[in-house]
Amino acid sequence: MPSASPPPAWEGRRAVTGTEAEAAALLGWLTDPEAPRLCLVIGAPGSGKTALLDWLAAHGPRAGGRRRRTPRVLVPLAGQSALGATWTIADLLGVVARSPDELVHALATSEARPSGRAVLLLTDLHAAAEPAALTELIGELAGVGRVRLVVEARTGSPAPETLRAARRATVVDLDGEPAPDDDGTRAEPPRPLPDLSDPLAVCAADPLLVTTAYVTGTGDGFGEAGIDDHGGLRTAWLRAGQSLCRAQEPAERALVLLAALGDGADPRLRPALAELAEGAAWRLRWARNRGDLTPAWPGPVAVLGAAGGPLEGTLLVGDRTGTVRLLHEADASSAGRLPHTVPGRVTALAPAPDGTVLLLDDRGRLHSVRGTVPRAPYLERLTEAVSKTLARHPGTALAAIAGSVVVGDRLGSVHAFGLTGLHQAASHSGRVTAVAAVDSETPFVCSGGADGTVRLWTPGRDPRPEPLAERRSPVVSLHATETPYGPLVAAAWADGLVELHRPEGGATLSFRPGPPVRAVAVTGAGALLVGTDESLVCLVPRSHLGG
Repeated sequence: MPSASPPPAWEGRRAVTGTEAEAAALLGWLTDPEAPRLCLVIGAPGSGKTALLDWLAAHGPRAGGRRRRTPRVLVPLAGQSALGATWTIADLLGVVARSPDELVHALATSEARPSGRAVLLLTDLHAAAEPAALTELIGELAGVGRVRLVVEARTGSPAPETLRAARRATVVDLDGEPAPDDDGTRAEPPRPLPDLSDPLAVCAADPLLVTTAYVTGTGDGFGEAGIDDHGGLRTAWLRAGQSLCRAQEPAERALVLLAALGDGADPRLRPALAELAEGAAWRLRWARNRGDLTPAWPGPVAVLGAAGGPLEGTLLVGDRTGTVRLLHEADASSAGRLPHTVPGRVTALAPAPDGTVLLLDDRGRLHSVRGTVPRAPYLERLTEAVSKTLARHPGTALAAIAGSVVVGDRLGSVHAFGLTGLHQAASHSGRVTAVAAVDSETPFVCSGGADGTVRLWTPGRDPRPEPLAERRSPVVSLHATETPYGPLVAAAWADGLVELHRPEGGATLSFRPGPPVRAVAVTGAGALLVGTDESLVCLVPRSHLGG
């Protein structure tokens, strides 16, 4: 165990009596860059383990200190499943993960920023619903450079020895006598399970309790191979769980759960959830989830487009293989496929007003799929010029409006190729991840970047100095269009959030589907489309309905 002297001033906070040395050791571990990334706090029941971690979560730097403290996040594990803990940790660290493996991968591959680093304080591992699975997850997380972990477990439980065998670890052992009035556990009465088949009950209950029950089959009376799906509620919950486990009103949770509900679910669930979701800011128009048959789920979504002109009322949905499907906007039923021969993966698509569809491949090169209407020669020349430019300088994002093609690059610049020449703006720090263009009374360009900002720009003028939106997470998709309600901008970030903005002023609406968001689009009627690997969802703001 490392040794350290208690700091001379703790801003009036002291560790629990009898644990000053252990508290100092923890602080020494936190400030030692060479220390293992995993610290185990062990001891007998009542030895003060949980109180020590509570203190560490609240402990601040000395008064007048200039050093920014790494965030310390307390995550109680008592009664939790590995999946519930995964969603909690992912949400706290600004990533999206559908499984423990995805959490480890997301943290290992996401952009490492100082604001994204954290110390996870995991309490009561011995009292978790799935201690073995959580122990395995903790061991994997300890190998990720973005986080440090302090794990509390009772002496004699399997987890400490398992973790010490798998990873280097600092050990803080509170081996003193238990406090006379403390048995070492949090004094909370057992929480009753809600009726897991009742959508109103699960939307109002503790979401982590619901998650544990659905994962483990608690209260089902079935074996592991026969866990009750509760009419489809369980499948929907596990699909959208990271969003559902966030703090929110039951109406908002009902909307997310409704959007994740498959078409084979108990027919009584949909109207019950829709009624509860009346208080949310959105109305669900339709949703197509993995496994749906009527209409069929269109497959994983990688890119999205809402077409106008000859393709008015048609959605373009591209998957990871490069296939682009056409769907009817009214209900997502099939309208065929886009006839193109783009090799590799399509990373962006841009329907032009004349029916031509421009595609960007994973090498950053431009491809054009002609529509049914003959193109004007000047548009052909423009497209050819952009294509030649991208063959030399690959693009990272693509948009198109009448007479203009907009491209983003890996250096943070946005290029608007038009009939009157080329306009450029250095809008972002790092790669441009998405662009959109709006052909309104005052045409403008939106761009999103790996720097997390969404910016507005009118070609020929300086970009607006203040971003339209900004988060500590890369923008993954962006789309904008003119609607009867004015121009609307949809943006999605890598942390799973989707926002609908009104650049001319008005409330910003948000939605989190649960799985990682791959693409968003806004239809000409003002509806929001959200695409993931699991689903394609169409939402309408209640304000558009007069509600």
